[in-house]
Formats: sequence, C-alpha cells, structure tokens
Amino acid sequence: MADSMDEDVQEEPLPLQQDLTCPVCQGIFQDPVLLPCSHSFCRECLQKSIQYNKKCPLCRDEFEEGKAISNRALSSACESFLKQSNSRSNRKRPSEDTCNLHLKPLELYCEKDEEPVCVDCVTLHNTHKLWPLKEGAPLCKRELSFKVQIFEKKVESYKKVTRKLSNATEYIKYQAGQAEKQIKMEFERLHKALVTEEALRLKALATDEEHKIASIQKLIDDTNNDIDALNKLTDTLKKEMGNEDLPLLRNFQKLKREAQWTREEPRLPYDSLLNMGKHVGALSFKIWKNMQAHIKYNPVVLNPNTASPWLSLNADLSSVKESSERLTTPDNPERFDPCVFVLGAEGYSSGKHRAEQRGVYRLNT
Repeated sequence: MADSMDEDVQEEPLPLQQDLTCPVCQGIFQDPVLLPCSHSFCRECLQKSIQYNKKCPLCRDEFEEGKAISNRALSSACESFLKQSNSRSNRKRPSEDTCNLHLKPLELYCEKDEEPVCVDCVTLHNTHKLWPLKEGAPLCKRELSFKVQIFEKKVESYKKVTRKLSNATEYIKYQAGQAEKQIKMEFERLHKALVTEEALRLKALATDEEHKIASIQKLIDDTNNDIDALNKLTDTLKKEMGNEDLPLLRNFQKLKREAQWTREEPRLPYDSLLNMGKHVGALSFKIWKNMQAHIKYNPVVLNPNTASPWLSLNADLSSVKESSERLTTPDNPERFDPCVFVLGAEGYSSGKHRAEQRGVYRLNT
C-alpha cells in the first residue's frame, strides 16, 4: 500500500517542476525566451508556433517578431533543477504514438489527409473532418475491404478466363485432329503421288497447332501468375487490416498506393484458333495446282472460327446448316454469337453468284 502511495506521489509533478515546464511541449524549458506579455516558452516551441501566427500561445496577445528575449534566470533555474532531479533528467521525446509537432498523443484521424493527428493539430485541420482513432480505423478498413473484394472478384474472373483458355486449347487439338483426318483422306484418295504434298501440309498444320497452343499456354501461365499476385496482394491487405489501429493508419497511404491493379483482364486473343481455311479450305484445288489431276474444288469455303454455335459446317467447309442444338465452341472474338452468321474463308473476287443447297444456308455474294 505504501509503495502504491509512493508511486502516486512520484507521478504527480512537483510545484517547482510545474513552474519550469513549457506550456507548449510540457517539458522542462530549453533555451527559454520571454515575450512582452511576460509568458515564457522554449525558443524552438515558440518558433514552431509563430509559423502559423504571431500570437502568444497562452494569452493570444500579438507581438512583433524579434521582441522575444532570452530568459536567462529561467534557463539557469531549469539547469539547476535538471541536475538535482535524476528522475526528471531526460526531456520528453516524441515517440511513435505522439505528434512530432506538439509532442502530444495521436488521438484523432484526419479523413482528408488520411493520417493520425493530436488535439493541438485541430487548428491545422480546421476545415477537415476529424475522427477518433476508434472511428477512423474502421473507415480505412472499410476502404481496404473494398479493395479486397475487388481483387477476390478478379481472381474468380481470372479463373473463369483460365478455364475458357483451357477449353480453347482442347478445341484447337480437336480442330487439328479433324483437319489431320481430312488431310489424310484427301491424300489417300490421290494415292502415292500425293505423299510428298501430304507430308508438307501435315507439317504446316502441326507447326500452326504448336504455335497456337504455345501462345494460349503462355497466356494461361501469365493469367495464373496474375492470380498468384492478386492472392498475395489480398493476403497482404488482410494481414495489414489485422494490425492495431495506429500502425494501420500510418501505413494506410502506402497500402493504397500498393493496392493498385492496372493490368488488363486476360482474354482469348484475336486469330488465336487455327486458320482452317489455310489447311483444309479448297484443299483439293490447292493440291491440283501441283498435281493437275483428280481435283475437288469449292470456290467458296467457310471459316468455322466465325460460325455461330447454332451452325454446323460440313467436313470440307463448303456448306453449312442450322443445328438443332447449340454446339460447343470456344468464345473467340471472331465468332458470331448470338447472330447466326458465318464468314467465308475464301470467296469470289468478282461477278454475281448465287448458290443454294438442300437444307443448308443460301450463299450470296
């Protein structure tokens, strides 16, 4: 009990200490100066105060700059007091929880400047909205929470894009398989004389397939890297939001700068699928140019990459008909959807033409 009473007595400032305490920084005077109004302040404290107005911080009387004189008697008394009192030998130093300007606890949060301030900083933020720390921290957390929600939604969106890209890869393999089958059938029909031409076209198809898949695979890898980056950024924000109010408010501006995402959302590039017209369109005619025999020529071939999912093309891309069910096709940029259209991969260069096939589309150019 006695120890407790001693601690209480030690915590209470001595009368002499109160007389030797600067009313601005609440510490023992350092290089005190006397104003014409008879009030004394630390020279440094007064210089900081007159940056805003030339008035006494206590009585608010105006004074001319240069009228403050050194208070030598008060300075000597302070030096003697500091030498005699070990418990008061160290002047108060600003800590992380105190204002660097006024050396007072940071108890408020400025919404406009987005930083914690002390009660004496109110005059510097008189046009700003100030909140207690307990109310300011939720504001920052709420804004960071919006960021987290955005990034989490982006992650889900990126995952959907990844699935679409993977489906496109499978479809390219399917296209390559179909094209390979057609190419082989054509070359078998033309027998041994076409073996050389067949090998060349299969090589071109394989190379094209490899390039297309490699391009999409790179986009998939980049998308996965973006997903990892978004997850790390989200985890960092969640971790920071779990900190104490003051550290969170101190790092808030930095977090906002770092919590930016300017990359475009991935998508299947234009011309990412195989150019089927190049490999199988008018294939017999192209072979005929070299062989000059046994040709099968279609003046117009269709581009299956542009065909609506409700259209079904035949194997050699020469005709199209409506499908009773929606076909499974990649959502590539050049495809018509929901319009039930299809573009020709190759066509007429002049004249008027009309072709009609049983149960299929009518082609007019």
